[in-house]
Amino acid sequence: MVLTVLLAPVSPARADTGIPVPATSFNAKGAGSVSAADRDFVVKVRLAGLWEIPAGNMAQEKSDDPRIVTIGKSISAQHVLLDKLDREVAKKLDIELPNQPNKDQQFWLSEMRNANSTTFDQIYVDRLRAAHGKIFPAIATIRASTRNDSVRQLAQQANQFVMTHMTLLESSGIVDYGALPTAAAPTTPGSGPVPVDGQMIAAAHSSTGGIPGVNTTVILLVLAAALVAGVITTMRIFRTR
Repeated sequence: MVLTVLLAPVSPARADTGIPVPATSFNAKGAGSVSAADRDFVVKVRLAGLWEIPAGNMAQEKSDDPRIVTIGKSISAQHVLLDKLDREVAKKLDIELPNQPNKDQQFWLSEMRNANSTTFDQIYVDRLRAAHGKIFPAIATIRASTRNDSVRQLAQQANQFVMTHMTLLESSGIVDYGALPTAAAPTTPGSGPVPVDGQMIAAAHSSTGGIPGVNTTVILLVLAAALVAGVITTMRIFRTR
């Protein structure tokens, strides 16, 4: 029995809804260059907390639905932690942070303040779910491209927070998915960093059976030169007779 307990995997911390809560450990040193995109990302993380914390507090005060109250409490509390990490990174990298939400965020907060208990829940869930959907791909871009270890670790943490918050919001059962923006159509369907079958076939046709650095054009030129040399040699032999 004791052995079973000792060998059991340690489960991650969980929010009141049973959804995993992101870890908040942070040990980056601030090493590596910082791009304009990195700085903008650190500012955006700060802005997210500046409106989602008060929005979550309003959810606890205005909603009559226990699910929304729990979701608001969880998201607000987690943004306090993420904001602390963000301010640490900003201080380390000398990035100036705002202290007020931007105009769009202030408008969303005013919508929530003016809503009654009947309309609040839908506004709260839809505004936050749409905002998280927009920041999600931006986090991935920074995580994949930044040269700075602190920004990279912040993006890693923010990605986990956003995934948790999206899941929390969707657990409400009232997300209006039809109102969410759709992804842009790919400019070249099927293309990417890894060649698809058609590209591989084309590459194979232009190669010489797997000989690197040599293609059909080069071989044809060599054969043509050899043919010309053979004709010239043959004519010289006939002239000497």
